[in-house]
Amino acid sequence: MADAPKGGPVHYAGSAGSLKKADIFEFYRRLAEANPAPETELAYGNAYQLLVAVTCSAQSTDVGVNKATKALFEDVKTPAQMVALGLEGLKSHIKTIGLYNNKAKNVIALSEILVRDHAGEVPADRDALEALPGVGRKTANVVMNTAFGAETFAVDTHIFRVGNRTGIAPGKTVLAVEKALDKKTPQPFRVGAHHWLILHGRYVCKARTPECWRCPVADLCRFKPKTAPPRIQSAKVQTDTVKAVT
Repeated sequence: MADAPKGGPVHYAGSAGSLKKADIFEFYRRLAEANPAPETELAYGNAYQLLVAVTCSAQSTDVGVNKATKALFEDVKTPAQMVALGLEGLKSHIKTIGLYNNKAKNVIALSEILVRDHAGEVPADRDALEALPGVGRKTANVVMNTAFGAETFAVDTHIFRVGNRTGIAPGKTVLAVEKALDKKTPQPFRVGAHHWLILHGRYVCKARTPECWRCPVADLCRFKPKTAPPRIQSAKVQTDTVKAVT
């Protein structure tokens, strides 16, 4: 899962203003119609494995994390089993993902705390989750939403971009976008909102060039000008080149 942006405000050229209440409902309705049961792309078997996967996903792709944890999760399904595996054993499994040394230390440490203080269970509480090593607000929100069905909004770089670019939840900071989503997202879309938005940002509303030409909510989105299909873009480039030559 992509990290949320850090530092100062991010401006997305072409974005202007917020969507109206009715447009926000329609925005989610269309995403829900296209994907009625959105899910995380991280592979996991229980709440603990989800916590480990999300902790390992910082500055890494879900695909990369899934490859690294596939064999790991076949043998390790509980915090106690992770502690028994040990730091070096965990490193050998996740060494293909970025920052694996630090991630391994955090996973072992949080596993020890879960065994010691939570009877080996993942707490369904943001404060308790954020008290664990390597678990920030975004990770806690993902676990609460995906594992426990809480109406939380984990803002990564994709959701931050979509929130600002489309106008569904503009904000200069990650927390501002999260609060805007919490305030503006209506029922019955609140539980699935995180997944719809991250998938939309990952596959349609891409960072470098949004694919407006195939976007189901393009007419609602504040981003301008809309991008054209590749073949139209290529034709325009060829025409401009001919004009320049002649």
